[in-house]
Amino acid sequence: MADEIQASESQIVEAGPVSRWLTENGFEHEAMQPDHLGVEVVRVDREFLLPFCTALYGYGFNYLQCQCAYDTGPGGDLVSVYHLIKVSDSADRPEELRVKVFVPRDDAKVPSVYWIWKTADWQERESYDMYGIVYEGHPNLKRILMPEDWVGYPLRKDYISPDFYELQDAY
Repeated sequence: MADEIQASESQIVEAGPVSRWLTENGFEHEAMQPDHLGVEVVRVDREFLLPFCTALYGYGFNYLQCQCAYDTGPGGDLVSVYHLIKVSDSADRPEELRVKVFVPRDDAKVPSVYWIWKTADWQERESYDMYGIVYEGHPNLKRILMPEDWVGYPLRKDYISPDFYELQDAY
């Protein structure tokens, strides 16, 4: 069983068409395993996220369908995920791409893509509110779901729930 797991982890991932285009144009990234629907997934360092996303926008990925985040586990990295789509009148099924940025939880900062795709506005705010990822350059980065004075980030896997909740203005 352990040999099967090790073999599956050491498999080489074949680069998809977008990953090949990015490599040809000098954009450093890592091709990851496609998701369960076959959508191409790439990993990029946060230092290169803005030029990387600007190039993808120029390549035709003109719509940010979803920006979200997840926690890899206590002590592990936080991940900011961007699901991009090429929206055009002629495509029966638009081309899709997922971009992942892994950041350490003690330095969870990622450049905001709001200036490339305006749909990132509330989505980045939600990821900030729930996971504590700071989106540098966001025009209005503040809590969107939790009260402004809430301590901690509820969807982090190392989050400890408070022993009590105070009802305020419940009438």
